[in-house]
Amino acid sequence: MTTLLLSSHGTSDPGGRRAVAGLVSAVAEAASTPVAAAFVDVEQPDVPTALDRLVADGATPVVVPLLLSAGYHVHVDLTEATDAFPTARLTGALGPDPRLVAVLVRRLHEAGLRDDDAVVLAAAGSSDARAVVDCGRAGAMLAETLGRDVVVGYLSAATPALPRAVADARASGRRVVVATYLLAPGYFLDLTRQAGADVVSDPLLVPDAPAPPELVEIVLERAAATLAG
Repeated sequence: MTTLLLSSHGTSDPGGRRAVAGLVSAVAEAASTPVAAAFVDVEQPDVPTALDRLVADGATPVVVPLLLSAGYHVHVDLTEATDAFPTARLTGALGPDPRLVAVLVRRLHEAGLRDDDAVVLAAAGSSDARAVVDCGRAGAMLAETLGRDVVVGYLSAATPALPRAVADARASGRRVVVATYLLAPGYFLDLTRQAGADVVSDPLLVPDAPAPPELVEIVLERAAATLAG
């Protein structure tokens, strides 16, 4: 039996844990196969432990990274964990994807986006250049959708740093609104709110609110494509 193993980063933030758990539950309700959860860091079970249990139970695991960009965690951590089990498969990351941008736009309008606001996309950042490219593509898609310039600012490992991107945007004299390109609340959301913007949108997942159907659709599509391949 194929089992989807949804693998998020992990967080110590209670709201972030509830938000991710809500997505896992929503996928489980929509999927035609069993769904389990694992974590790259912070929380348990970690991915190797979860894979070991699933394979021991006779399942064929499909690991779906609940990560917005394909950086070190996808290309190294999850790839190595999956390669250790011959029957396991690994899908691509959730983004970049226009459906994620649709959720970003919805969060911006919920936060009160105005026509004359300067928009900065807040992304986690990575030492892996491939993840930075992914974030840049997400920023370009958001700019095209909004019909205005969008600058990407990073919270770690890449430049420009989010506070610098916000300060540069403020030099235009306009109100600065940050589009939060993070899956759920946690440490990086705290940093985003401290970066000096006038308005910060919610992340893609909001604790105790229904998971956006777009994210559920992407998870199931990534799994289906990997199984078909």
